Amino acid sequence: MKRSTIRAAALTGVVLAFGVTASGCASHRFVRDNIAVVDARVDQTDANVARVEGTAGEALQRANAAHKLAEGKFLYEVVLSDDSVKFPVSGDSLSPEAEQRLTEFAQRLKSENRNVYLEIQGHTDATGPDQVNRQLGEQRAEAVRRFMSQQGIALNRMATISYGAEAPVAPNNTRDGRAQNRRVAIVVLS
Repeated sequence: MKRSTIRAAALTGVVLAFGVTASGCASHRFVRDNIAVVDARVDQTDANVARVEGTAGEALQRANAAHKLAEGKFLYEVVLSDDSVKFPVSGDSLSPEAEQRLTEFAQRLKSENRNVYLEIQGHTDATGPDQVNRQLGEQRAEAVRRFMSQQGIALNRMATISYGAEAPVAPNNTRDGRAQNRRVAIVVLS
């Protein structure tokens, strides 16, 4: 009986050793597979972080450039809104009177011979959808910017912005008020 007990004990030991080894291999494979999945997720996350950091960096550069321009000291403002230079409803074309005022303004800027920056702000009345008004305000500001460029003002010294119907100077419930709101303001900064 001793021999059979030794044999049984040896067989049990072999089976246990094989079981531990076999389960160890399975455990290692399981861990390797899960590590591969986690590594892939980490790599994807790293790529996403790098992309976001790049976009954030570009946004920060644009914000810093805008801040640098905004540091300029306000000198004065010219507004194209009186009766002779108002923009037509849904239009961005400059009237001959507006062109004459802009020509005089450009000559003034050149004669002052100062390093100035122009912020050209486009405005509309409140009729129409917000998106259309914003686009129309931008078109009006761009029309002024193009004309000023033709008069010899450097493009890199001018920027446009559209406020659409957001900043009215008169009530939009009257015809006269809406006409006053269809305007372009030129802010001169040093």
